[in-house]
Amino acid sequence: MKKSENSVVSRMLYGCADIYGGGAFVVISTFYTVFLTKALGMNPALAGIIPLIGKVWDAVTDPIMGNIADRTVSKYGAKRFWILVGCFASAVTYVLMWVNMGIDSAGGKFAFYALAYCLFSTGFTIVMVPYNGLLPDMIEDYTKRAQFSSMRMIFSTFGAILAGLIPSIMIKDNTDPGIYLTVALIFGVIFTVCIFLTFLGTWERQKPPVKTTISESFVQALTVYKSRSFRLFLAIFLFGQAAADFLTGLAVYYIDDVLNAYGGGRFTMLMGVILVAQFIGTILFSFVLNKFTKRAPVLIGAPIRIIATLAMFFFSHEGANFTVILILSFFIGLGMAGTSTTIYAILSDMADVDELITSVSRSSIVSSMATFARKIATGFSSAIIGFLLAMVGYDETLASSGARQSAATSHGIAMIYIFVPILLMLITLYFTVKFPMNKKEYDIVKKDIARRKGEDNSSAAEEEKKVIESVTGFSYENLWNSANADRL
Repeated sequence: MKKSENSVVSRMLYGCADIYGGGAFVVISTFYTVFLTKALGMNPALAGIIPLIGKVWDAVTDPIMGNIADRTVSKYGAKRFWILVGCFASAVTYVLMWVNMGIDSAGGKFAFYALAYCLFSTGFTIVMVPYNGLLPDMIEDYTKRAQFSSMRMIFSTFGAILAGLIPSIMIKDNTDPGIYLTVALIFGVIFTVCIFLTFLGTWERQKPPVKTTISESFVQALTVYKSRSFRLFLAIFLFGQAAADFLTGLAVYYIDDVLNAYGGGRFTMLMGVILVAQFIGTILFSFVLNKFTKRAPVLIGAPIRIIATLAMFFFSHEGANFTVILILSFFIGLGMAGTSTTIYAILSDMADVDELITSVSRSSIVSSMATFARKIATGFSSAIIGFLLAMVGYDETLASSGARQSAATSHGIAMIYIFVPILLMLITLYFTVKFPMNKKEYDIVKKDIARRKGEDNSSAAEEEKKVIESVTGFSYENLWNSANADRL
């Protein structure tokens, strides 16, 4: 198979794996709490805690996986080797989450699904930590990286469309646990094939392994946060993804308990409109990304989403004009696409900033912290959704029997669905404005790395030093020091 950084096919094959990255969490954030509460009768607060437990587990596994990937030597390339391993592990662990074990006790049920979620999260880590760190080892050029990132986001959004529409079409009765397993088996096959295609269609520059022990993984992971750009990137990632997770995580409750319109295909229509809008938005924002800056999609998309979400306040009641809700949801989907496009375009540049700080090329460690942030966003979103549902009086007994919630509870769900994402998007906008790196700054960073390696004989101008200090958060004299990777 011919592989080239100028090939559209290579970009497509690189992007395939994010059908898993973009799709798996859409199904989980949309349906997993629903599966646990409506199909299995679990208390919503307990159901919300399960993903959070998975995030605590990720605090252990993600840094270790980053270390393992950076230390691995393989003829396929270290990251591609683990992507190959993960394409099978991820499918098995994903399906296990949706198996109905018939456990009656609340404690036993909670323990099993918490364990299943942790196993899924480990499978996700095995794939996504190497995958998130792969692009810097494939492509050097800033603009070409943006092109590969744009294609990745198109596939991620396509994965989200599949993950939103297939379950919503198939799950006619959201209290039937068997249908959730059928959906999971379908996605297990899809995810395995897509990840394997990425393994086949990508390449990786061979480089010396990073010689750090597993016990040093946690210090290594924490030192990534020394980078000012990475801290700001994480804030954009956390709050931007949490805003998306709140929408998908509450969509079933919003349609079912607020609008009383789950039947008749209306939930499928709502999810379809949001996801198609995201797909269209991803394509549109890819042009924005290449024409302007990597921050531009958020700066354009977030205000669109905020205005459309605020307008939903006037239509969040039973009998509301559903056509208007669909129109507003379309603009919400467009805004969501802007955030995702910016996040993954910026991610590929964070390893270079880290290398300038530490003198060590450790893209997998950097990517492991980004992967961890993505999971933290989902975990906290699920936990907070569970607690907020409990606070507004959500009754799991009524839910599992198919009965309506009280009027006060329905109103509370509507307020959560509208105002929490607005708050999260405002915070995302704030950190995006503060983010210090565009193409000009990136080129300065890469040039200074070349100087440090002896590949460029020029001297840094004072203006360049100021830019580098703003991007890294370090004084110029303290950069390119391996101790920055080993000491907190």
